[in-house]
Amino acid sequence: MVIHRRKPVKLEFLFNLPPPARRLLLLIGDALAILIAVWASFAIRLGEWWPDMLQEVLWLFPLAILILIPALTLIGLYRPILRYADESLLYTIVLGVSIGILLIMAAWVFVREGLVPRSSWLIGWLVLIALIGGGRLLLRRLVRRRFSRAAIRTPVIIYGAGEAGAQLVHALRYSSAEFEPIAFVDDNAQLWGGVVRGLKVRAPFKLSRLVTRYDVRLILLALPSVSHRRRRDILETLAGLPVRVLALPTLAELTSGARRIDEFREVGVEDILGRDSVQPDPALLRARVSGKTVMVTGAGGSIGAELCRQILALRPRQLVLFERSEYALYAIEQELGAMAANMGQPPPVTLIPLLGSVVHRRRLQVVMERFAVQTVYHAAAYKHVPIVEHNPIEGVRNNVFGTRYAAEAALAAGVETFVLISSDKAVRPTNVMGATKRLAELILQGLAGESSPTRLCMVRFGNVLDSSGSVVPLFREQIRKGGPVTVTHPEVERYFMTIPEAAQLVIQASAMAQGGDLFLLDMGDPVRILDLARRLIRLSGLTVRDADHPEGDVEISFTGLRSGEKLREELLIGADDRPTAHPMIRRAREDHPPWLEIRALLDRLDGAAHEFDYPAVRAMLQEAVAEYQPENGIEDWVWRTEEG
Repeated sequence: MVIHRRKPVKLEFLFNLPPPARRLLLLIGDALAILIAVWASFAIRLGEWWPDMLQEVLWLFPLAILILIPALTLIGLYRPILRYADESLLYTIVLGVSIGILLIMAAWVFVREGLVPRSSWLIGWLVLIALIGGGRLLLRRLVRRRFSRAAIRTPVIIYGAGEAGAQLVHALRYSSAEFEPIAFVDDNAQLWGGVVRGLKVRAPFKLSRLVTRYDVRLILLALPSVSHRRRRDILETLAGLPVRVLALPTLAELTSGARRIDEFREVGVEDILGRDSVQPDPALLRARVSGKTVMVTGAGGSIGAELCRQILALRPRQLVLFERSEYALYAIEQELGAMAANMGQPPPVTLIPLLGSVVHRRRLQVVMERFAVQTVYHAAAYKHVPIVEHNPIEGVRNNVFGTRYAAEAALAAGVETFVLISSDKAVRPTNVMGATKRLAELILQGLAGESSPTRLCMVRFGNVLDSSGSVVPLFREQIRKGGPVTVTHPEVERYFMTIPEAAQLVIQASAMAQGGDLFLLDMGDPVRILDLARRLIRLSGLTVRDADHPEGDVEISFTGLRSGEKLREELLIGADDRPTAHPMIRRAREDHPPWLEIRALLDRLDGAAHEFDYPAVRAMLQEAVAEYQPENGIEDWVWRTEEG
């Protein structure tokens, strides 16, 4: 059911008057209200239609107008635009009337025209407030109806009757948004039956009835500060209703001014997963960043960009952005520049945007030496499994030798701390990407055993939400187009973490590095991708089409595991991991060959890569990474293409 406004009183001629004429009409109306209030103060108190006392003090009528109208004008009653007037309007009226009545009482005492019952002044005060205030409220209602009557308003339910919900109703009523709030729903039983902003607060168990009664197709989640776990429980309830769910911006977005309260967002996967992050340790965050020169390779990528944002907030002395993509470098430099301008207090952070590839060792070393880099976060890598699987030589060149050259440049330049961003796909890999990331870890572990003053460490974690390679943006786009939503396998599972949380934990892990450390991030419980797809469909207000529900909106199709893809990912090769000072970071111990052995293999791998000899490259990856079990039957065109 779509709510249509009733046809309002035909007062178009009033709305078309110029502002001065409309203010004059308000003044005339208030003058009439003053005359009525003076009469009522005597008539009501003395119980007569026209008391004799009133006949003797007719001069009170013009005096009241001469005092009250200027008082109301000076107090600002005629300045607000009536359509946008709020509760402060009533305060202004009460203040102006009170000042005016007191001045009239003073004039009466000065004239000494007999005694007036004291309650008459109170009656006049109340009547005048009622007439002026009530008239304003009625006019405001007519004005709002006039501006919104042409719109077809969509009924919505607001989940959350707190401060954010109340502000949202206010914003919707004063904006051009095509939404008509019809009720609040809240978990707090003490609020049930109450009224907030003119809307009744209902219990969650009445949601289904409200959705059916008002044909609601949208629920707005006004819970910006609630925990992810509680949000997940609420979304589980809403997923069973035929409604789309949108959420208010987060508390951080609202307080920073990044988004307005009426700028709704799609429900995030972090909301669905219900994973609550742990408060960061400020000392760990600052240890390797604050006041230092920090370099991020792959600064324009998903993880690299978020690392840059969080590092900038920690006020390094210089932040070197190293990126091979010109556009990505430009975009992140512009974003960070705007952030730095809004940070306010000195000292300023110097941003150094540099184009370059991690496969150019000399370029890396010159940069690190020239800017006296103290901490390096190496996020540059090819991470998309099928793409790397079909471009194995480039994957090896970027992920393996890029890491080697970056680490060796850091050693030569005397960098204090070097951090490799690794992946859960490095554990018992079945694809080239995972094998190259594991070999990159072995390179750092081998170099760390050479007694270098540079602290070399690795941080291994799983998928990050909404990154360039994440399934979430793909699912949303497929749902928007009406499907089908493509899932590789009904049982495929993945670990998930938000990009900001992952970046924050990486920075904290680097503070605990001693040399050769392998840190694992607590990714929580794995998530079945099929369940994730179903929840996203339902929270979009749609239903899943399958054999049991052939009339559903969006179909889920299974495409089969892609080349090199596993059903389940792992974070630990062995069973030896220990806690650290942070509850979500663990330190693992895994065996690795000595650096001389690794270096000899890398020399042979480099030769095979230069010759585009894919079978040899694949064989050497298996030799270097004992756990690597590649799939058989990789298409011939892969290595033929690599051969050029």
